[in-house]
Amino acid sequence: MDYKLILDEIKPTEEEKNKVKEVSGKLLDFLNDKIHIAGIDAEAVLVGSVAKRTYLRGKSDIDIFIAFPLSTDKKDLKDMGLDLAHECCDAFNAEPHHQFASHPYVTTEIDGFKIDFVPCYSIEDGSQLKSAVDRSILHTKYVQANLKEGQNDEVLLLKRFMDMTGTYGSEFKVGGFAGYLCELLIIKYGTFENTLIEASNWQFGHIIDLMDYGTANNFKDPLVCIDPTDKNRNVGAALRLDKYSQFIQSARNYLSSDKKSDYFHPLAKNLDNDAILDEFKSRKSNIIAVKFNIPKIPLDTLHPQLKKTTDSLERILNSNDFLVFQSGYWTDEENFAVILLELAVFKLNDIKIHQGPRIFIKQACDNFIEKFGLENCYVLDDYMVSNVKRQFTTPQDFINHLLTDEYISLIKVGKNLIKPILESYEILNIEDLTGNDLLVFLDDFLYPNQHIRR
Repeated sequence: MDYKLILDEIKPTEEEKNKVKEVSGKLLDFLNDKIHIAGIDAEAVLVGSVAKRTYLRGKSDIDIFIAFPLSTDKKDLKDMGLDLAHECCDAFNAEPHHQFASHPYVTTEIDGFKIDFVPCYSIEDGSQLKSAVDRSILHTKYVQANLKEGQNDEVLLLKRFMDMTGTYGSEFKVGGFAGYLCELLIIKYGTFENTLIEASNWQFGHIIDLMDYGTANNFKDPLVCIDPTDKNRNVGAALRLDKYSQFIQSARNYLSSDKKSDYFHPLAKNLDNDAILDEFKSRKSNIIAVKFNIPKIPLDTLHPQLKKTTDSLERILNSNDFLVFQSGYWTDEENFAVILLELAVFKLNDIKIHQGPRIFIKQACDNFIEKFGLENCYVLDDYMVSNVKRQFTTPQDFINHLLTDEYISLIKVGKNLIKPILESYEILNIEDLTGNDLLVFLDDFLYPNQHIRR
């Protein structure tokens, strides 16, 4: 396939590149001048995809790391780094916002660009690591030194392909491939197409070890890509098994497709609220939506807690015979979240089998019979059992029971979600879910993995 047309669409324009260079340059100059005047032992450095020239059009976030010597006290590093970031924001009339990784950093917007100012330690290799962000400068230097002429375009093609198939982004809510991992794949396999050819035959636990460190056996992840700057780190650690599997299948689908250009564009769908509701109704499933307010916490804290709560609610419903077909969650990341449950059960019968001890344990069986009455007990396979009346016959009633002060501990709810759920949850019907973003979620819920089939 001739990728020129695709690259013409996804590569930054000359205007964007010049603007990125101008803005990042003036921020670096300001910070390093301040550092010099104040006599601070530090250096502001440009890192990330902008520094490596591997950013897609319109995604030119600027990452500036303020690197301090290893001898710097951690509190001093934090205080001086944040002070410098605030001075820079003040100078360019920008509003600073604090975020938190291994330590606080500042995000803002300047001249239309999202900017991160991150204090870190200046290290020579992974063995000197004091915080996770310290590797970023090493990553930038490694890619700059090892990505050959023209391979920046191959990285862009891979990132775009992954983005359009739903497998790009290492943040928890995606669980896909990090940008750095994409760059290492191109360094390893040379081109976008070669990467897909190789990926189409990957197995669980596939190993990439560019530096031949020999430490891959320390990891049990779906994809093991040893960080060239740190032999004890797997760059693919955040890659979930489902996203790994989806990428493998999307590579296979692409290689056999006669419509390859489709994989570089958003899925062409005109979402219609009534059509989506009709499709849910046609499945004849019991659809339950649990909506609740969310707290003001970082997104990398919010999403794991939403996933944990959703999975736990599904498990307890299944263990009580309500048979969840599938589940998922959605959030606007500001005000509320929705857990969506599709169940095969609308209402259970009034009785259930309560399993007791194995028949070979005489004393336990005697105790079981004493509790439930001999006339109510019988043997099923090699267990003593009794029929008992169900407390709840509908999943809605059971969920209402669980989401109370007394019983919410039966679910593994994210700690920051317990209070908002108890105070604000409501059970909705599918018809009550509206909004364009929610329609995208509902459509993906109905048609899983549609992005990898073109």
